[in-house]
Amino acid sequence: MRLAIVSTHPIQYNAPWFRLLAEKKGITLKIFYTWSQSKGGTQYDPGFGKMVAWDIPLLDGYDYTFVENVSRESGTHHYWGIRNPSLIREIEGWSANAVLVFGWNFQSHLDCILHFHKRIPVLFRGDSTMIDEKFGLRRFTRRYFLRWIYGHIDHAFYVGRRNYEYFQKHGLKPEQLHFAPHAIDNDRFAAPDEVYTEAARKWRKELGIAENEFLLLFAGKMEHKKNPQFLFQLMERVGTASVKVLFVGNGAMEQNLKERAAGDPRFLFLDFQNQQQMPVVYRMCDTFVLPSVGPGETWGLAVNEAMACGRPVMVSDRAGCAHDLVRQYDNGVVFSPDRPEKCLAFLAPLLLRYTGTEKMGRLSREIVSAYSFQAIVDAIDKVINQLSSS
Repeated sequence: MRLAIVSTHPIQYNAPWFRLLAEKKGITLKIFYTWSQSKGGTQYDPGFGKMVAWDIPLLDGYDYTFVENVSRESGTHHYWGIRNPSLIREIEGWSANAVLVFGWNFQSHLDCILHFHKRIPVLFRGDSTMIDEKFGLRRFTRRYFLRWIYGHIDHAFYVGRRNYEYFQKHGLKPEQLHFAPHAIDNDRFAAPDEVYTEAARKWRKELGIAENEFLLLFAGKMEHKKNPQFLFQLMERVGTASVKVLFVGNGAMEQNLKERAAGDPRFLFLDFQNQQQMPVVYRMCDTFVLPSVGPGETWGLAVNEAMACGRPVMVSDRAGCAHDLVRQYDNGVVFSPDRPEKCLAFLAPLLLRYTGTEKMGRLSREIVSAYSFQAIVDAIDKVINQLSSS
């Protein structure tokens, strides 16, 4: 089977499993990147508000091409930002037997789905949920439109429970749905643990964090969706000076957060840290916090990363990953971002005894081990085998 994958640009969470899939016998793989302007490797990330170049290889170990994007305002921030007149022709010229499309919300990606429907099997990967849906005519109209789109899909790969519910609601049947979880490089974040832990201990000391102080970590884009200001609300209720908060990242809310924290030694800030440093960053904390309010927090891969580093997690119920990755009060807590009481109930015994985090961290690692690149590859391989034998 010759499988064409249509994706906008190289992504640190996809490249490793592309390499694994390319090694599978019985599959010839080629990635068609549709945002050709990303070819240089460095892109402006509006969430971080800066140019970002990932420090891990994203194009090694698999066949790929960048398809010319003719959009006048290119990018992944709007439907018309991806326009590739030659995409379908290039996929057909490569003699693809099946096509896997990432997302329908770009012109070329939707055109690709519609064109190949009933010509070759159309596979789909997306992570949408219904968490942020609101009642009304708009929801009814959107549901109708989405059922039409997904009527052109033969098989879809869902990332978790909320995503599965979304696909079912929009017309896909259970036999069309296959679990291919959102994943990070668990092995890279987990080891070498001793080296990372020692580096984290030294970094904590440099930042002025005492060994007996409890550190909460927010790491990501400082934007409304991620809700970093929640940490201030939480700290108002903690009532002890032995707890500190570390914000890691950049974004539109950064200046406001720093102004709010001015003069308060409990709040610390670090700029965006690249992938090679993140295993150390997570190990600096005692608990990771993702307080997202949405809209659009379809998963929250930082939670995977923190768990792979053996950390308890506090996750908003507005994040798609919450009910998949968190076992309530065992390896973390799921909470409503407008009600921090559950966070306090979770933290209280940890702060009083300063015990329990290691046991929770071990469970985090155990849980997230099932959310792996290999699980994604196995799911795709199984579907491809079904298609090739039918």
